[in-house]
Amino acid sequence: MKNNNNNGVTTSEKYKLQLVNNESYTKLLSNNRSWVDKQLQQDPEFFNTLAKGQSPEVLWIGCADSRVPANEVTGTKPGEVFVHRNIANVCVHTDMNMLSVLDYAVNVLKVKHVIVAGHYGCGGVAAALSNKQFGLIDNWLRHIKDVYRLHSHELDRITDQEQKVNRLVELNVTEQAYNLCKTTIIQNAWKERDDLYVHGWIVDIGTGLIKDLGVSANDAHQLGYVYEVQANEVAVH
Repeated sequence: MKNNNNNGVTTSEKYKLQLVNNESYTKLLSNNRSWVDKQLQQDPEFFNTLAKGQSPEVLWIGCADSRVPANEVTGTKPGEVFVHRNIANVCVHTDMNMLSVLDYAVNVLKVKHVIVAGHYGCGGVAAALSNKQFGLIDNWLRHIKDVYRLHSHELDRITDQEQKVNRLVELNVTEQAYNLCKTTIIQNAWKERDDLYVHGWIVDIGTGLIKDLGVSANDAHQLGYVYEVQANEVAVH
């Protein structure tokens, strides 16, 4: 933009001045330089090594909530965890974004662990438990409402709202991990590998600790007949 305002300052220059005076924005750049300096002090070859490629063993599918960053929560370094995040860590077979990440992680990076990571107090899950309208996100929250429908007999018995939300957080992670297992991406990989696992985790923001829900899987035999995909065959009618 080169439009001049009344003071002879171009629009682009005006925006630059605004950004320079924006503390939260400039802090990001300052923190980046400090982080780079720290990494180079510890390892002068850190970025040269990082630039050569990645070989993570973990795919983390988590919530977009800013309080649950995958690397910090697991104490891992850049290059060790491949990450996909969305509202309430939903995994559905119509989400091409998630499926593309999953396919690349499983078939190219050859990750060994796919983790669906939810967290207690999830705002998306809490919203799905209400009958309020929030806007565009309502269409996304429908997936979580469907999880509620499957488990309403249990959830409706919980009178404490916080406990109800946190229980749906757990059930949502379980169902999303199950959804991953039903994808052809995971099932075809299982036919060739025995070192690929799908897990369901919960992060307790109040303590920082991870809870393993114990729903790990590394084969398709418990999915049910219609979900266990067999060899590629064309149905004959």
